[in-house]
Amino acid sequence: MKRLALIVVLIFTTNFALAQIKKPVKWGVTTEKVSDTEYNLVMHATIEEGWHMYSQFTPDGGPLPIVLTFKNQKGNFELIGKAKESAYKKQFNKDFEVDEYFFEHQATLTQRVKLLNTKLSKINVNIDFQACQTSCVNDNVDVVFELPTQITTSTTPIATERKKDSMASASITSTGKVTESKQAPSEAVTKPIQKEDKKGLWAIFFFSFLGGFAALLMPCIFPMIPMTVSFFTKQSQSKAAGIRNAIVYGISIIAIYVILGSLITGIFGAEALNELSTSVGFNLVFFALLVVFALSFLGAFELVLPSSWATKLDSQADKGGLLGIVFMALALAVVSFSCTGPIVGTLLVEASSKGGLAPVVGMLGFSLAIALPFMLFAMFPAWLNTLPKSGGWLNTVKVSLGFLELAFAFKFLSNADLVLQKHWLERELFIAIWIAVFGVWALYLFGKFMLPHDYEKAVKIGVGRLIMGVLVLTFTFYMIPGLWGAPLKILSGLTPPITYAESANGVGSTIASKSDVPEHAHLGPHGILAFDDYAYGLAYAKKVNKPILLDFTGDACANCRKMEDNVWSNPEVLSILKNDIVLISLYCDRKIELPKKEQYISKTTGKEIVTIGNKWTDLQITRYKSNSQPLYIVQDAEGHDLNKPTAFTFEVADYKKWLKEGIKKFKK
Repeated sequence: MKRLALIVVLIFTTNFALAQIKKPVKWGVTTEKVSDTEYNLVMHATIEEGWHMYSQFTPDGGPLPIVLTFKNQKGNFELIGKAKESAYKKQFNKDFEVDEYFFEHQATLTQRVKLLNTKLSKINVNIDFQACQTSCVNDNVDVVFELPTQITTSTTPIATERKKDSMASASITSTGKVTESKQAPSEAVTKPIQKEDKKGLWAIFFFSFLGGFAALLMPCIFPMIPMTVSFFTKQSQSKAAGIRNAIVYGISIIAIYVILGSLITGIFGAEALNELSTSVGFNLVFFALLVVFALSFLGAFELVLPSSWATKLDSQADKGGLLGIVFMALALAVVSFSCTGPIVGTLLVEASSKGGLAPVVGMLGFSLAIALPFMLFAMFPAWLNTLPKSGGWLNTVKVSLGFLELAFAFKFLSNADLVLQKHWLERELFIAIWIAVFGVWALYLFGKFMLPHDYEKAVKIGVGRLIMGVLVLTFTFYMIPGLWGAPLKILSGLTPPITYAESANGVGSTIASKSDVPEHAHLGPHGILAFDDYAYGLAYAKKVNKPILLDFTGDACANCRKMEDNVWSNPEVLSILKNDIVLISLYCDRKIELPKKEQYISKTTGKEIVTIGNKWTDLQITRYKSNSQPLYIVQDAEGHDLNKPTAFTFEVADYKKWLKEGIKKFKK
């Protein structure tokens, strides 16, 4: 009897947990008067444990960012910049192949506004956001900011941990309305705290350090190592003085490049760099820049700074002393620009796309790699005997970097294309370009042709160059299956998504042709026939007399993609989805506006249903008392449920059993 009671309780609680409406984020608001016409509108979010909410800076193609909609703005007030955010985390999402920015536990957004209508007493804002755990919730709330008459002068910065009594006790009710139980104390917001992902910064430092070593092996720098070290050892009065001068020289090199990185961050700002990283213009400009840098390395032309700069710096260096050594470091930076410029430019492009302190950290890594050899060889001059002699291999390194720059340039063109959805550079074309670039690079390494700065007479290639050629050729062969739909996991995050292709299911795959696709249907993941409208899908299910798999999903739902990639791809599950059932995928995050006559007020939530995503979310909430995706239900052709809803799971056997149970009930 006890066992039976326990089973009943477990079934009840499981069904209740699946069916409940989830509100993982609660919002509170405060208003701060900064001057007679300017106010800070502060939005505080409290996020349930285990959940995370995405930042407004999350790139296109990834999860849904926060979107703030200010109502009745025209003629009443204007926004001063974009809303500032408190500390957020950054992590690469393998499913969407983008860096995503998100908050855990709490978040604060601050929007500065300037009044145009001095009689305005309140401002209404709609906050649209997505929160995810093992499932995702797309929600929006309406908040009201009362405009105080007194100026607040506190300058307390936003803390990573906020005390409960330091924010408004306002919360969002199940209908999305804000209720306030007391007036919140004023807290002026100065600027957002940028909390860099430590792993991301270490990665930037590491790759920039490697870039510095690559620059060190360039024809403009490598021959200068013994010359510079010899100068310090001969001109200094003692060994200690020589070492001191070399250290000053190295520190000066580091300072020059770190200042350059700091200027990039200071001029643009951390937030602006995050926004630039998803900008079409930013990506197109950097595509062009990297192509120019690549052509320079390949020998098409030289990128040089005015010779007068180097002359002036040399004259200052001749004066001697510590200041003269600093000018020697500046002279090195200017004279070597034709070799280091493209590498520095590429590193700054990549670091700038990460935002925050990444440009500074990147330049620190780059300059440290260049400065260390000068300092170490000055301390241990005998090591100079171990250096290889200058020669044609230096130009081989330079040309190899040119091929790499040319390949990576197309990453930025692809970013712009993905944002615009123009399909200029689909997956197959991108991979074909990379195969061509790396294939030609391999031929160059094997000595099949020469470029402008190579020696006129062909020489035998060394063992190192041969091994490098074999590695590049191997990588070229590895990429070829990608033209037929192979995942190419090594290139995850560089190539366009596998669905962004001429043949999203792979070239030559045995999927239905377009002529076999019914009206209002399309080919979904893995070539499964799918409808994205409930009425059309229901009508088709009646026509073919098959059950329905109702799939509440989202374009920006990471766990939905994981289900499709890891569970639906199972041969037995895929066979069921293709042959035994009609798939209706309802996207709850689509912002396509409904025709005016189809817009309505939800009887369940009281919210305005304006978009297609609103419509399917309302259906899910009304019928299944759930607002998180993914959610799956098997129905008959009349729209009656045949089994209980199920959500995200990696258990293929359980999901397959669940599908078969629904189909079995349909056949009865």
